[in-house]
Amino acid sequence: MKIELGDITIDVIQKDIKNVHLSVNPPYGDVRISAPLHMSIHSLRAFAISRLSWIKIEKKKYLDQERIPEREYLNRESHYVWGKRYLLEIIESEETPSIELKHSQLVMKVRSGTSRDKMKDLLEQWYREQIRITVPELIAKYSSRLKVSVDRLFVQDMKTQWGSSNPSRNNIRLNTDLARKDPVYLEYVVLHEMVHLLEPTHSTRFTALMDLYMPNWRQYRDELNRLPLRMEAVR
Repeated sequence: MKIELGDITIDVIQKDIKNVHLSVNPPYGDVRISAPLHMSIHSLRAFAISRLSWIKIEKKKYLDQERIPEREYLNRESHYVWGKRYLLEIIESEETPSIELKHSQLVMKVRSGTSRDKMKDLLEQWYREQIRITVPELIAKYSSRLKVSVDRLFVQDMKTQWGSSNPSRNNIRLNTDLARKDPVYLEYVVLHEMVHLLEPTHSTRFTALMDLYMPNWRQYRDELNRLPLRMEAVR
């Protein structure tokens, strides 16, 4: 279900919750309302109108956010890994394509004639692997504290979220782009989604758990959402 307010479209999801929740989400400022099943569309529309000024301010923040130019995959081009800048070095080789960090360089070995799209896919796969290598330790850390398990982890390109969770299946999904950011943001997102396995909404219980296990989580959330976005993520 959607609510149209001028040039703003709001996605509405009704589910078995007690309170209505409004969010404006990175990277494009998409607007979403999660609402109890009993709320009528007229009530939800009135609620959205009452928050329209705030929605416009938050949406503008994302639309005005700095964008990182699309990568060309040329030698000495800047790429980021865990928040640090590396210069791309492309080496043509008949060996299996690979990526390796060496000092301040991101060394990409590819076969002669490899297209930019193939190099992009190779790098994205490598970023996904970096998250898969790093996340199990974080999951183990917070599983013992929260007394909750993560049965499956998905890492993928996500256009509107840094992460998501499915409490009914104990699954979490993480945005591949987190491998480009400082590791503290990955830890924040992992904890955020694991807390959602216990508390699906952003309720007082959710914020209390976040405050307990990561007192600076609001700072990390705001910093992460202000970081420059990749140009290829823009519609």
